[in-house]
Amino acid sequence: MANKKEKKEKKAGKRLKKHQLAKLLIDFFHAKSGEVLSMRQIFSELRFTTHPQKMLCVDIINDLLDDDHISEIEKGKFRLTNHGTELIGLFQRKSNGKNSFIPEGGGDPIFIAERNSAHAMNNDKVRIMFYAKRKGREAEGEVLEIIERANDTFVGTLEVAKSYAFLVTENRTLANDIFIPHDKLKGGKTGDKAIVKVIEWPDKAKNPIGQVLDILGQAGDNTTEMHAILAEFGLPYIYPEAVEKAADKIPAEISEEEIARREDFRQVTTFTIDPKDAKDFDDALSIRPLKEGWWEVGVHIADVSHYVKEGSIIDKEAEKRATSVYLVDRTIPMLPERLCNFICSLRPNEEKLAFSVIFDINAKGEVKDSRIVHAVINSDRRFTYEEAQQIIETKEGDFKEEVLMLDTIAKALRQKRFASGAINFDRYEVKFEIDEKGKPLSVYFKESKDANKLVEEFMLLANKTVAEKVGRVGKEKKAKVLPYRIHDLPDPEKLDNLAQFIARFGYKVRTSGTKTDISKSINHLLDDVHGKKEENLIETVSIRAMQKARYSTHNIGHYGLAFDFYTHFTSPIRRYPDMLVHRLVTRYMDGGRTASESKYEALCEHSSNMEQIAANAERASIKYKQVEFMSERLGQVYDGVISGVTEWGLYVELNENKCEGMIPIRDLDDDYYEFDEKNYCLRGRRKKRVYSLGDGITIRVARANLEKKQLDFALIEK
Repeated sequence: MANKKEKKEKKAGKRLKKHQLAKLLIDFFHAKSGEVLSMRQIFSELRFTTHPQKMLCVDIINDLLDDDHISEIEKGKFRLTNHGTELIGLFQRKSNGKNSFIPEGGGDPIFIAERNSAHAMNNDKVRIMFYAKRKGREAEGEVLEIIERANDTFVGTLEVAKSYAFLVTENRTLANDIFIPHDKLKGGKTGDKAIVKVIEWPDKAKNPIGQVLDILGQAGDNTTEMHAILAEFGLPYIYPEAVEKAADKIPAEISEEEIARREDFRQVTTFTIDPKDAKDFDDALSIRPLKEGWWEVGVHIADVSHYVKEGSIIDKEAEKRATSVYLVDRTIPMLPERLCNFICSLRPNEEKLAFSVIFDINAKGEVKDSRIVHAVINSDRRFTYEEAQQIIETKEGDFKEEVLMLDTIAKALRQKRFASGAINFDRYEVKFEIDEKGKPLSVYFKESKDANKLVEEFMLLANKTVAEKVGRVGKEKKAKVLPYRIHDLPDPEKLDNLAQFIARFGYKVRTSGTKTDISKSINHLLDDVHGKKEENLIETVSIRAMQKARYSTHNIGHYGLAFDFYTHFTSPIRRYPDMLVHRLVTRYMDGGRTASESKYEALCEHSSNMEQIAANAERASIKYKQVEFMSERLGQVYDGVISGVTEWGLYVELNENKCEGMIPIRDLDDDYYEFDEKNYCLRGRRKKRVYSLGDGITIRVARANLEKKQLDFALIEK
């Protein structure tokens, strides 16, 4: 009897055609949308009992996976891929036409062919139609609507013909030059650098149409190029006149009533220590002996918020900028010059208003007491770092007792910090000696010496103390809102990559254990590589494993400094978050209520973004000077080290001057090279030759392209 029943079922199974079974399965997945279904569940609920039915079902499931109709969540478990037919997200344009769409809320990128892009620009917010996926092909879509434009201004060089003009850009996201009608040229001539706004991009037109917003000057001229870098990153290169005028109206005189309201430090030994070319002195240090080995040390910070009132025109401009930008040869200040270099700057022998953190501290760096006060100071001396360094080294010079005492305390503070697990990235900076026309004459390295570290330790102590005073509250209490400077633990995956990479050089680093275990092990690594040829490289890869520090009202502590509470209080002339902290601390000292978390979190996010953009612009200006410097050294041979490995070539940093260039993969023509991302290397398919990150290499300077800020090197076989 059972046999007859089985035969009947087999026939029924065969009678269900593949397309019928497929429809059954698709309807089933739609009915269970959002659920994760196992094979067993599918067989049981759809009553697939015979072997042929089950095999056919597995077959169809594989087809549905290929078509991206369903997704395999984990082995043998499936769910309907809920694309819908329309999605909203970011459009990413590539000059090679391989545009993609990143869905909001995550998901895999979707390819958008140029013909289906509706001329969307890079990072535009768009709505797309999602195509049914063809077997073995990547997912594809078509832009239906541009919801929000991200950026419609571009920087480039004008080419002007008789009846029309073009802006030629080096922008990697724009395949086509921008067409500019003559009446939209604003007097621009061939060879001028200009900022152009795209005003339309007609459906059938290959090129977007733009109008000139501003002519920056002749390409190749130093100021033009620096302004072009700022404009490229959307940073301002001129100061608005109305803001300058508002600053000119602020009186520099300090009234007697204001002095009476403040703690008076005018008679206490006070000095500033800054770079030799600095004009905006944010911070000063004062020191006087107390009894029995204790000292009173004052960290005095320019009282910017006394002069810049919240919501004023100067404040709005500072908020927008969020930071001063330091290019190779100039500073683009956050505040008008009258404030940053004159009124607020703690210049010697002038009475100045300060917001100060005062410590009772001993030579071991133990703090007995600290307080935050509004003060008035009069700096006795302006030291450059070099002058202060000389006093530390020779034990001779102005205020030597005070400078040497501060140095002793700073060294004790530093040692305590490292003992608690702070990470010691002691990097040097590449600087250019530049003539008055902006031409780079030579390269030098700026190292952080004891004088720099002295100032740094007291600034860290002040920032930490301010953050603790507001943030450290009893168990049942909620701390008042404050922008913190936070730094998360390293990304575990990146830490593993670092460990694998350095193992090739014979080094080790811990990837698990407590926070302190890991940071101490990173410090140990940095000590081990000190002075070795791979030092810079391993530091670079270690820094890449770190998270970026940022601003937030949600405090998670600062991993790199090993502080539970940290903020930015000590540079209000050049950083907007410091100004926010000054205002809030003043408000809380006066018994004011807590501030709005959402308002300050948005300001934190904006400040973090602007800090990143300013750093990118700064890097671009250094890169420009490197290319300019090397363009006079074409054909010369240098030793270097492989500092980056990508599928398009090898980046090489020269030992002598730290300039970086690239050997394009097309020039490695002795073999077909494959890129091994995990091991940071290129490997030859036939000859098995390997080029790895950190390898020593000899090159010749082949090409220097200032427009692209790009150096090409040619490999010299040894």
